[in-house]
Amino acid sequence: MAVSMRGNRRGMMVMPPRRLLSPTLLLLLALPFASSCDDGGSDAARADNALRAAASGDEVLISTDNGLRLRPADGDHITVDDRIDAHWSRHDDRWTLDLGCADHDGHGCPRMPYVTIPDGAKVTVTARNAGIDVVDVAAALDVTTVNGDVTVTHSGQDDAPLRLSTRNGSVRASSVEADGLRATTVNGDVVLQCAAAPTGVTARTVNGSVDVTVPRDAPAYHVTMGTDNGRTTTDVHAQGADRNRLMTLSTVNGDVTARRD
Repeated sequence: MAVSMRGNRRGMMVMPPRRLLSPTLLLLLALPFASSCDDGGSDAARADNALRAAASGDEVLISTDNGLRLRPADGDHITVDDRIDAHWSRHDDRWTLDLGCADHDGHGCPRMPYVTIPDGAKVTVTARNAGIDVVDVAAALDVTTVNGDVTVTHSGQDDAPLRLSTRNGSVRASSVEADGLRATTVNGDVVLQCAAAPTGVTARTVNGSVDVTVPRDAPAYHVTMGTDNGRTTTDVHAQGADRNRLMTLSTVNGDVTARRD
């Protein structure tokens, strides 16, 4: 039976958060042009728009002042929309992809270019003045923008973290998988629908509602939820839940809900 409370700031007590499992990592080996890159790995420019992926320890950071669409790769390559400038660099085990429009003089440069991501990648995205849209990407994802929505559909990995963040916009995720799921905003809603039960969920906003749905057969959680101006409702909390299954949900102005599908 769902439990409903009004303005419960402290909520129910939980145990300290558990460290998330290490995500699957990605080794990015350049295509034949790679011989031009510095083996030492510091700021090695990339003219081509693809990297070949294999299993190892590198990661990719994608940076843009606009927005971004992430889509699944057809094979083991990361590829970039050829309508935008793509500049690769490398430092130690991290590849950085900077996206821009300097060579386009503002003409024909998309505000939401695409980058394709192979399965098993570890990808961090930082955007600024538009949203981020992710569809069918089976990867460890850390996605952040400032002004825009973050939308994720049928993505993530059940053994990797999934982190979604914006400041002025909503976070909406459906049919996602993650070991640990974290979603935050300041001005907007956080709506999360999980295809598989994550070990832990953290969802926070200030001006908006929080709504988290886990599968019908998901185990119980230790839940902490609170709002100053709204209602809190849950049917997933149990005092005897596994101490490692934690859910922390909060807002200031809005409702907070945690439920089974």
